[in-house]
Amino acid sequence: MTSETTRNSERTRREILTAARDELKVRGMAMSLQHVATTAGISKSGLLHHFASKNELLLAVLEEYLVNIRQGVRDYVDLAENRPGKTLRAYVRALCDPESTLRVEFGNFADISMHLGDVQGVDALEEEDNLYWREFLANDGLDPDRILLVRYAAEGLANASCYDPAVLAEDLPRALPMLLRMTEE
Repeated sequence: MTSETTRNSERTRREILTAARDELKVRGMAMSLQHVATTAGISKSGLLHHFASKNELLLAVLEEYLVNIRQGVRDYVDLAENRPGKTLRAYVRALCDPESTLRVEFGNFADISMHLGDVQGVDALEEEDNLYWREFLANDGLDPDRILLVRYAAEGLANASCYDPAVLAEDLPRALPMLLRMTEE
C-alpha cells in the first residue's frame, strides 16, 4: 500500500467519523450507515470497508471524542506551573474558559454519549476514560475530595454553557477564577 493510498484511507476514515458525529447530532440512534455514507459522500460499501458495523462506527466516534478531549486538556497544561494542581487547572481552563473550543467539544461529547448508552462496548470505553481522568488528576498532588469537587463542577459548567447563553456569558467568567483558586493548596 502506498503512502498516498494510506493518506486517502485515513482521510476517508476521518470524513466518515465526522459524518457519523453530524448524523448522530441530527438523528440520534435512528442514524443509519446509509445516512452516514451519504453525508460522507461515499458508498455504503466504502463505509463498511472502514467500519464493519454501526456498533463499530459508534464506538470509533466515541473513542475519537475521548482522545480529542484528553489531548485538548493536555494542551492546556502550563509546564511553567511547578506546584500541585497543574493538571486540574488545565482541566478547568479547558472546560470553563468561554473561548475554549474544547468546552464545546465536551458539550458535544455529552450529547452524543447520551445516545450511545445501549451500544455494546460503550460502558467499557467510558469506564476506561473515567479511570484515565482519575489517574491523570490524582497524580497532581491535591486532595482527592478537592479534585472530585472541582472536576465535576467544571464538567457541569461546561455542559450547561452549551445550552444556556447566560451560563456562557455570565457564569463561566465568574466561575473560572473561583475554580482555579480551588486548585491551589
